[in-house]
Amino acid sequence: MNVEELVRDALREQAAEQSVAGAGFADRVVAARRRRRTRRLAAAATATVAVIAVAVAVPLLDSGKEDVRPAGVVEQEGTSAHPQQSPPRDLIAAGRTALAAYYVPSTVRKSATEAVTERTYWLLDQKTGKYVKTTKWSYVAVAPGLKTAAVLERNLPASRIGLLDLTTGRVERWIPVDHGVGGLSFSRDGRRLVASTYGENPDRRVKSQGSNDWSPEQPSSRTGFYVLDVASGQGSWSEVKLGGDPNDPMSGGFINSRQDFALTHDVRYVWAGNPMGDIGKQFYDLKGAEVSVPAGEKYLSWFVDAWKSPDGRLVAGDFAGKKWPTSSWVLDADTGRKTEVRGQQLLAWAGEKSLIAWDISPGSNEFHQRLVLVTIGSDKEVPLSGFRKGNDGDAGRWEPVFAER
Repeated sequence: MNVEELVRDALREQAAEQSVAGAGFADRVVAARRRRRTRRLAAAATATVAVIAVAVAVPLLDSGKEDVRPAGVVEQEGTSAHPQQSPPRDLIAAGRTALAAYYVPSTVRKSATEAVTERTYWLLDQKTGKYVKTTKWSYVAVAPGLKTAAVLERNLPASRIGLLDLTTGRVERWIPVDHGVGGLSFSRDGRRLVASTYGENPDRRVKSQGSNDWSPEQPSSRTGFYVLDVASGQGSWSEVKLGGDPNDPMSGGFINSRQDFALTHDVRYVWAGNPMGDIGKQFYDLKGAEVSVPAGEKYLSWFVDAWKSPDGRLVAGDFAGKKWPTSSWVLDADTGRKTEVRGQQLLAWAGEKSLIAWDISPGSNEFHQRLVLVTIGSDKEVPLSGFRKGNDGDAGRWEPVFAER
């Protein structure tokens, strides 16, 4: 039984008991899916106007050939590892990819019935190779080369996008927008930026009647996306309607409160997860018109962070658990042929056949994870960080932000 079938079965059971899913239903499906990963169950649904150009120079996107390697970093097979640090204090990197930042989410109460999940970021300091805390930004996306980050101010949805120079720590340019932005994602080459737009804060949390738990607000307020040229700041906005009945999980229009868009590997299309849809994702051209699944994108999973390999030939897949207690699939992008690789959750590609992943120690709690480097065809994994503490959704658990260097 595949992911979509599992979700549809769960939804049919839910629909038999009530006509409309409660607030945060989709995000609760996500949390359940994460908790079931090591038990080989995958329930989907958790994982981005013309613009006025400001005539200020944007920091050039670096080619990524220069490595930040401060003294004291453990070097092993091209990695910069700190297996005793969690959260990390010093640079973590493997192959072509570095941990550019990480954040810790927390639920901040605004009233008796409303709260917001806010992110506190630690960004890599280019001079020292250490991660430095900042409370300025609600959302950070780092471009390839680790020189530039796109940032949003605290109150979402934001009315402008900042381009932050990670070397100086200053915003070198602001891009104003007419539609409020809640999420950001760079293209693989760093030349374009997709900004997901929302009518309300996608991280708003509410208490449903009779519940003491904070739940994501439903239906989602997502409205569409911008595709922006980073160098000029110019681009256009495309409206994307949810479709179906956004309150009915069986109609195909029910998505997570935060369901961001991203660009495909070849930068020809924009895509996002559609957890309750037939294929679990939707694709659009750069003008916002929905298209069928492009060639080579059939096996792409929005909830697997690593997505495609640098050359586009392989796709990071979901939990496997066959050869090893915790492992994942890697699929051929054209044929879907599966290969098993170590790692509980695949997060980023370090090379054409190596990935950074979360993994656990044998027999330990499934949420007691650390960053590791895994390689297709190898039984070994290289620890990169210390272990995270707590369970899924606990306050204080850090989340990585990777970028090619």
